[in-house]
Amino acid sequence: MRALLKILLFLAFWVAVAAGVGWYQYRAFEQQPLDIPNGGLALEVASGDGMHSVVRRLSAKGATRYGWNWRLFNRLNPTPILAGEYQLEPGLTPHALFQKLSSGDVVQHFFTIVEGWNYRQLAAALLASELLDTDEAALATETVMKALGTDLEHPEGWFLPETYAVVRGSSALDLLARAHADMKLALAEAWEKRLANMPLDSEYELLTLASIVEKESALAEERPDIAGVFVRRLMQGWRLETDPTVIYGIGESFDGDIRRKDLRTDTPYN
Repeated sequence: MRALLKILLFLAFWVAVAAGVGWYQYRAFEQQPLDIPNGGLALEVASGDGMHSVVRRLSAKGATRYGWNWRLFNRLNPTPILAGEYQLEPGLTPHALFQKLSSGDVVQHFFTIVEGWNYRQLAAALLASELLDTDEAALATETVMKALGTDLEHPEGWFLPETYAVVRGSSALDLLARAHADMKLALAEAWEKRLANMPLDSEYELLTLASIVEKESALAEERPDIAGVFVRRLMQGWRLETDPTVIYGIGESFDGDIRRKDLRTDTPYN
């Protein structure tokens, strides 16, 4: 009996030693930076990915080696990670990696809506972007206006020209919704500051006139004078007689020249 007890104590001792060594190795693993190159490492995390698949991917890239330590780490850190594009820098430890992926600290990209773009140009840029998730059907005029929750027929001018931060794979419609909300705020502020005698009946008329002025000249310093001319014409009940409205009515077939027949053609914009 005493011999059996000695054996059990001996085994328990070595089990404790092995457990202590294992725990020491695990703690060292937690503090050991991943093998990330000096230029950093790009990591794509898809929706539904867990730490197991992420570590396998990093192992394939040579940044770490998947083993018992990562399996234990996953058991001790069950919080889910968030999908997105991540930039991993040298010095990143397993815990720092976990915090980064669970906080959604994704790479920010930027998309610019250029001042003066019509909606056709904006839609083409969105479709050409490799950052955004969209298709041609989703950017159809009726689809977009319905998604924005407005009964307006035309999207022209309703997206604030600005540079927007986006994450790879985000929806183009989400970007348009942000730009539309920003434009409504900017337009409301401009409408509040308008002169009392302005011959305009709504914010939309103000937006329309501003768009015409913008297209009439590419030089910002000329636009106040052009706007003044148009306002005086409206106050006198005269026609604006401006090329941008004719060009917009011509649409995609405009070849750079305005002909007499174009001036005589009745469109909703002429």
